[in-house]
Amino acid sequence: MHGTQLPSEWVRRWAHLVAPGSTVLDVACGAGRHLRWLHAQGYAVVGVDASPQALSACAGLGELVCADLENGPWPFAGRSFGAVLVTNYLWRPLFPALVQSLAPGGVLIYETFAQGNETVGRPARPEFLLRSGELLQVCAGLHIVAYEEGFLPQPDRFVQRIAAVRESGAKNAGDPPLRFSLQP
Repeated sequence: MHGTQLPSEWVRRWAHLVAPGSTVLDVACGAGRHLRWLHAQGYAVVGVDASPQALSACAGLGELVCADLENGPWPFAGRSFGAVLVTNYLWRPLFPALVQSLAPGGVLIYETFAQGNETVGRPARPEFLLRSGELLQVCAGLHIVAYEEGFLPQPDRFVQRIAAVRESGAKNAGDPPLRFSLQP
């Protein structure tokens, strides 16, 4: 079943930014490759997907929500999470809800296909490919910890990915800058 692969290298690389004990929301979680991995790391997990079949593969991992994110309301209005995770999924109208769902100190880890992917495979339609720098624009109010855009081999694909943190509170001019370890 799609979604049973190993967790994304990008997710594994930046998950250490998520505060211990936080709840992580996996958007369009599929069969739960990231839910399983994050649950094993000790996080409470919430998965949302439109497919009841995919969610059935995630039974027992955490809170599972079956919702059509493209035609229905955002099912987490008023809730916040220590991390929001999105991989291989793009529905631009969700961008504001994703950012608003981050708790103070919360991390957005996002990785999906970008322009150029149409030259090597699917998805190929522009509405499913991020424009150059688009995730930087989405995360303009967040602290960008890491950003990459370009070609990755095996399988060949063009991606854009970001790890960004909502600052914990109002900063004063004399406050030290945010510090993040680039290694777990």
